Amino acid sequence: MTAEERTIQRDRMRFIKNSLSSNLAILGILFDVFYFVSIYKSDVNTYYYNILIGASIVYNLVFMLAVFLSSEGVKNYKRNYSYLLAAIGALQIVRIFIIPVRAHAAATLVNGENVVVMQDGQFIRVLVYLIASAACLLAAAVVNFIRCGELEAHLKSLRTQGV
Repeated sequence: MTAEERTIQRDRMRFIKNSLSSNLAILGILFDVFYFVSIYKSDVNTYYYNILIGASIVYNLVFMLAVFLSSEGVKNYKRNYSYLLAAIGALQIVRIFIIPVRAHAAATLVNGENVVVMQDGQFIRVLVYLIASAACLLAAAVVNFIRCGELEAHLKSLRTQGV
């Protein structure tokens, strides 16, 4: 790519949306939805009937609202939303150690038998969902951060040229 083509590509950024970062953030929400559907549809005696699940439900609502807001922000090249997406992506990794790890290690009595609350298959599936969600959010943050820098540098060069 020549320098002129690169300049044209950067100039186009003033008029087109950052759809890659926005779509990655939405994909992060989708993986989170898969995660919480997998957890909430589980009915292993009364193991999941506790305050932790209530907090998880509230967190999921806040998560979806914050990531959707961030997807709109990164679409318009707002750098601060990169930080928010990175923080939420890191929280998705932390969530692995809250419900999935605890439920995988726990057993409960069902019809007089000890039953593992979260079987290996479900455990691996929810890990993949949370890791995929975190990866999408972190990628959206990084892409937006880089593109914001490129756009700011381009706008600065236009101002110095008097355009």
